[in-house]
Amino acid sequence: MLIKVVVDNFLSFNKETELTMIPSNKTRKKSEHKVKVKSTPMLKYAVVYGANASGKSNLIEVFQFIKYCVEKTIPIEAISKFCKTNKSNIDKPSLFELQFTVGNKFYAYGFSIVLNTRTIESEWLYELYQNGTQKTLFEREKGKKPVIGEDINLTDSDNAKLTTYLEDFEENSSSLFLTIMNRGKKYAYDSKLLFFKEVYEWISKNLIIVTPNTSLRSFEYYYDNASLSLISDLIKTFDTGITEVNVVEISMEELGKELPPPIFESIISDIKEKTEDEKNIEIKLSMRSDRSFFNIEVKKGQPPKITTISLKHGKSFYKFKYEEESDGTRRLFDLLDILLNKTNDTVYIVDEMERSLHPKLTSRFIELFDKIHLSNNMQLIFTTHESSIMDQKLFRRDEIWFVERNNENVSSIYSLDKFKERYDKKLSKAYLEGRYGAIPVFTAFKFTGE
Repeated sequence: MLIKVVVDNFLSFNKETELTMIPSNKTRKKSEHKVKVKSTPMLKYAVVYGANASGKSNLIEVFQFIKYCVEKTIPIEAISKFCKTNKSNIDKPSLFELQFTVGNKFYAYGFSIVLNTRTIESEWLYELYQNGTQKTLFEREKGKKPVIGEDINLTDSDNAKLTTYLEDFEENSSSLFLTIMNRGKKYAYDSKLLFFKEVYEWISKNLIIVTPNTSLRSFEYYYDNASLSLISDLIKTFDTGITEVNVVEISMEELGKELPPPIFESIISDIKEKTEDEKNIEIKLSMRSDRSFFNIEVKKGQPPKITTISLKHGKSFYKFKYEEESDGTRRLFDLLDILLNKTNDTVYIVDEMERSLHPKLTSRFIELFDKIHLSNNMQLIFTTHESSIMDQKLFRRDEIWFVERNNENVSSIYSLDKFKERYDKKLSKAYLEGRYGAIPVFTAFKFTGE
């Protein structure tokens, strides 16, 4: 579960800014939206509003950037992502930190980077305790070897491994230590260094980001009939006209004809890379674009099996292709994974949740998420312009957030909970009237013509 995210000097965030999932003591409604880990409550939702170019998508990019740096490396594009509102920011380290839970443990992991040079200045990982104290798991400063916390009593075996891993790391200012400690490393089930794997896997697997450009992900639900039946039932509840979802097999040649060459080549490269890994006996991928949906299943020693979706509408004799459906229906398929996944500690970060959806469909999606994940430790954080769901029947006040950009193009984040509002207040009307800020402010335009 996500506790909070902190960012400084990144895109439109000029100063240290945070979004927290810790509930307010002032809000008592919808207690079912609070999930407790030990005795610490966390919220299930964060709904983020703001005008165009206010910084909503930049908040999503904070999560993307952290995840990319941990899984891979510091991207080359990072050199221009410091906050450009202040001249000195080019040389100032940018800070990123996630606080989250893995099972019953609380962690804070973060790093600071001078983005213009892609140089890591510091990196840290702490285990947090509910009494406000913390235990250092490791810390690292530029030009120095990472230091393991004094309270960690390593076995001789763990100590020997760590010494080997640290040998060439002292001058490494371009790779995160967390990444290196998960690159081809194996840990015994009782290793004192197991926290490296726990933290890495949570960021890599449990932090799931969905943007309009998300195209390649793993969806296991489209590989068996039981799951397809459930998908059909879910789609029917949204009144899309679809009554049945099936899959049909196609050839690699047909796939190549359906996709632009760069995307097709990227998929082939991804399959090749994964099949060369001896640990991957079986690979399952789903490819999404605006107008296509393909599942690819590869078993060692066998040619790829490629399937696509076939959709039935009512009593129609004909079946429809995925590309023939409306933008809104295809968007629902993008979001179904959020309803179907039951993995605890999963956090979904969604940019433009309402894209191509009728307001009633967005509201229905939230209601289904509530019901399906009532007993799951799962969170949904999303940006939206859809004011009709700014409703205290759907969300708590401390789950509604605003991103506002000032006249210097700097973004700030704040919660609705800072405003004193009655529980029967029409929030969407007050928002559009400008009571909470975070809406477009238009300047006068004088039209002159002959």
